[in-house]
Amino acid sequence: MAVSQELLDILACPKCKGDIQLNDAGDGLICDTCKLLYEIRDDIPIMLIDEAKPIA
Repeated sequence: MAVSQELLDILACPKCKGDIQLNDAGDGLICDTCKLLYEIRDDIPIMLIDEAKPIA
């Protein structure tokens, strides 16, 4: 079961409070402003700034 669109609509980047989007692989959420990837583990988005991975 993937993250629902309803959940994606209400989630925001915890760092900048901006919009996030599902990455192409469907295993993470990307904030284009902060250039961070928040992983999705066991269908749960890990929305912790310390756990986010920087993207190029």
